[in-house]
Amino acid sequence: MNILITGASGFIGSHIAESLLSKGHGVWCAVRATTSRRYLTDPRLRFVELDLSSTEQMVSVLKDLSLDAVIHAAGATKCLHKSDFFKINTDGTRHLVEALEALYPTGLMPRFVLVSSLSVVNSIPSEKLGEPTAYGESKYRAENIVRQSHLPYVILRPTGVYGPREKDYFLMVQSIKQHTDFSAGYSPQIITFVYVSDVVQAIEKSLTQPAEKVIGHTFPLSDGREYTSRTFSDLILSSLEKLEGSRPWVVRIKAPLLLLRIICFFGELYIRLTGKLITLNNDKYNILSQRDWRCDISSSRRLLGFEPQVMLEEGVMKSVKWYKDNKWI
Repeated sequence: MNILITGASGFIGSHIAESLLSKGHGVWCAVRATTSRRYLTDPRLRFVELDLSSTEQMVSVLKDLSLDAVIHAAGATKCLHKSDFFKINTDGTRHLVEALEALYPTGLMPRFVLVSSLSVVNSIPSEKLGEPTAYGESKYRAENIVRQSHLPYVILRPTGVYGPREKDYFLMVQSIKQHTDFSAGYSPQIITFVYVSDVVQAIEKSLTQPAEKVIGHTFPLSDGREYTSRTFSDLILSSLEKLEGSRPWVVRIKAPLLLLRIICFFGELYIRLTGKLITLNNDKYNILSQRDWRCDISSSRRLLGFEPQVMLEEGVMKSVKWYKDNKWI
């Protein structure tokens, strides 16, 4: 197939590009002029510069391509301003959909895979688990744009995605490597994970499964198990021990959610004053304070044929080894 990937230079996007290329597909990577291509070095990759803020620009760039599929993995998880989530994640999706609808007649449109997020459930009254976030709301609105389009679409909602090149969970690895294990909230927290190669597996199945099984469906993604934050940190410790020959000593700090709220408030203030993005902000607080991230993947198994291959113990070891081999830690 001839496949376009938006967000191809990102954590998930770069893994998608590598896997599709290895299977013989023609891969077009949508990038910006300033985008790093650090993980997109294979000479068989082809590039187009797309401006997701302009339907007209994308029509002009894509009109000479004959695409069988589009994987929309571009998006912002951290922004300086709340409105930027909607400009990038929602409006960017709208412009891309408009461009594809303008270029392809109904019946010949490329299969469209939207990489969304489990965070959207907090914007759905019937599924709400915790406080909505600007990120989750922007992705939920993007989903609705795709649903209202004429594109033959599949929507994927991965839970916390981790693996080589990922930067947010890496902060926890880095903190434990530096002898501090920080967690927030005294009530039990149920969390779920999915390794990046399993997200790629789900994307590839979205492209190849019969249309009647997957088109028009939304599929949650996880490894099918439930964990606590302590489980994750213990696996990081055991991985470091296996790789380095000794178990790092660590001070475990469990802070009340109020303290996290205060830290995130000042993080938000820092962002506004300096214009520099950091991980802890008001939107991140709503994600970290949520106590229940359970994810039912039965429909993904039944219709998509999705079957997680990498469980958390193996995935954490692979991730920590990559961070160590690439001198991130």
